[in-house]
Amino acid sequence: MQHTTSADGTPIAYETVGEGAPVVIVGGAFSTAAGGAPLAAALADAGYQGVTMDRRGRGESGDTGPYAPAREAEDLAAVIEAVGGSASVLGHSSGAVLALFAAAEGVPVTQLFLSEPPFHFGEGEPDADLPDRLQALVDGGKPEEAVTLFQREGVELPDAMIEWIRRSPMFDSLVPLAQSTVYDAVLTATVSTPTDAMTSVALPVTILRGEPTYPMLVRSTDVLAEAMTDAELVVVPESHDHSADPAGTTREIRRRLG
Repeated sequence: MQHTTSADGTPIAYETVGEGAPVVIVGGAFSTAAGGAPLAAALADAGYQGVTMDRRGRGESGDTGPYAPAREAEDLAAVIEAVGGSASVLGHSSGAVLALFAAAEGVPVTQLFLSEPPFHFGEGEPDADLPDRLQALVDGGKPEEAVTLFQREGVELPDAMIEWIRRSPMFDSLVPLAQSTVYDAVLTATVSTPTDAMTSVALPVTILRGEPTYPMLVRSTDVLAEAMTDAELVVVPESHDHSADPAGTTREIRRRLG
């Protein structure tokens, strides 16, 4: 992987594949650059440069504190600068929240693709103290419990699924990302309802939603599309249960980027 340096000195890891106009992939909770590799490869096959990144506190990226959503916007800006100074951005889940926030902060994004951003718009908000409780677990040497708490209250997974994940081999890969659950909880609480600056960004925006997906995400994308009157809402039938199918997502990106 390559590295660039964010405004506060934090090293941010990223990887590129393919040639052509860059499309930066910003993953959601528990994601790393590796998780975006299949989508990056599909974008490369379609003639673009697929760019994946480790958000701060994940994978090979650093973690200079204290955390604030603006720091993650600066991280994205640093990656975009490293791949040419401007780029389209595909954000998934909390990564879509971050992408829209960053565009409103002036990060040089040329086109936005927002895949199932979990905006609450005032309904079903997680408890305000969730970030503090997550941080207390991490600081207390209980990262496994932080992962489970975030899944239950931040993502609202059913207990049966949480228990299945905890018993599965994937759980060990989630534990090192426990600190990032604090950051995702802070980010999504800070802009649980998008600001006016976010809903009025002056660039093309496509909102993507899978079918089927969780009801909360259906509402989020519908309300966001109503708030962003110039945005386009597109259902990607290949994406299921809060995923971003590489082939289907790339098809929709290519239709809009050419």
